[in-house]
Amino acid sequence: MADITLVNLNMLYLRHMDGVERERHLPLGPLYLVAALEEAGFSVDLRDYQQCASVDLFSRRAIADFCAGPAPIIGVSCMANLLPFAILALQELRQRYPDRLLVLGGVGAKSVELEVLRAFDWVDVVAHGEGERTVVELVRACTDGTPLAAIPGLAVRTAAGPVLNPPAERLRDLDAVALPAYHHVDLRTYDGYGMVSSRGCPYPCTFCSVAPVWNHQSFGRSPAAIVDEMRLLHERAGVELFLFQDEFFVASKHGVLRFCDELARSGLKVKWKAFGRVDLTDVETMDAMAATGCIELRYGIESGSAAVLQRTRKGFSPERASIVVAEAIKRFPRVDTFFVWGFPFETMEDFYQTLFLMVSFRLMGARILPSLLCYLPQTAIYEEYRGDPKFEFCPDLLPEYMLTGHEVCHASRIELDADHAWVFDFIRRHPHIFPGFYHYDLVGNVRPKLALLREHGFYATLGATPAGLGDTTG
Repeated sequence: MADITLVNLNMLYLRHMDGVERERHLPLGPLYLVAALEEAGFSVDLRDYQQCASVDLFSRRAIADFCAGPAPIIGVSCMANLLPFAILALQELRQRYPDRLLVLGGVGAKSVELEVLRAFDWVDVVAHGEGERTVVELVRACTDGTPLAAIPGLAVRTAAGPVLNPPAERLRDLDAVALPAYHHVDLRTYDGYGMVSSRGCPYPCTFCSVAPVWNHQSFGRSPAAIVDEMRLLHERAGVELFLFQDEFFVASKHGVLRFCDELARSGLKVKWKAFGRVDLTDVETMDAMAATGCIELRYGIESGSAAVLQRTRKGFSPERASIVVAEAIKRFPRVDTFFVWGFPFETMEDFYQTLFLMVSFRLMGARILPSLLCYLPQTAIYEEYRGDPKFEFCPDLLPEYMLTGHEVCHASRIELDADHAWVFDFIRRHPHIFPGFYHYDLVGNVRPKLALLREHGFYATLGATPAGLGDTTG
């Protein structure tokens, strides 16, 4: 028997009126953990739920059956959209395997670790922060029979109640981190291949849920290490298209030029996509990226209102965004522009400015990806507005990144059949644990803006993947 069973619950699975949209992406996070555990001498049983063949993928019985015969420790990794499902899956696993240690990991429970332990007694441990060191210490402690209470990066129960330990010390030299344990998966069965060039983002955007996970610190890999991994995947599985997942790929002009030079000298003939920052991308940078196979550049524009950009601490102006996007459109086959709408302080005048910029970019040839603001518990904007009576749950509308796979999507509207009603009931009973599913002022703020977006042709295409979700991975 393995020392630990790791279950990946990070996945893209969307139901539409005309069928299911399902893409399998390399589970990078769990694969990094497997590599760290094996390097420490432990045996790992990895289960990627993306590969589950169940007809009803989002039933608690299906996930429990998928985890049959687990190791003494079961660790489940999820993002915020599948946190309700993951917690209920752990309840099912507790009933089947009462003697197993059940660990909830991934970014899904960020900032609500203690609340999860208080509310759900079947969850034994919640892991948080960078996981390589934490998971090794966890398995070692269980093997040795020593207490978990002092392990960094864990929230655990003690005699005095749940305790949240400080996160593990960050890994600064990412080149020294073992590559993901690719030998645990069939690489050719995946649709998307993510790459990590850095971990963390130093920027203080108030609505962002990613930077707080890494405590607003960023550490990067060397260009040589990144290109070596790309070569490995290209030679081993024929991968020809890579997506750089990290928001801080364009950390500096110098760094991007170094990477492009390394990739050009490698002789690899591959294509790649990346996220950029308006304030860190210039013409020389874009030219180097395009010349080395970058076919898609993604920008988080967020708003066309200078007041909103300032309030959310984005660090650039709409005018600068317009200049940079126009230059990018000249150089790349596709340019994605992400917008966030529904800020509680966003006036209708602010929103019209955003709508104008979205329409302008669309006419220029950019792809427009609007997303309803999501109030995840680690964000500064949620801290500012938490407890406000204007927060409410709406069963026919969720922020794009919070779609769970249980609902059926009709453009911006969703429906939930009676068989899956339990997941929304569960979310309603625990609003402080699942705030990302809630809206601020549905009638006065969200609905009027959604109507205008529909009027201008956004959210009008049935079966379209919301907000670029097709490129998310664990």
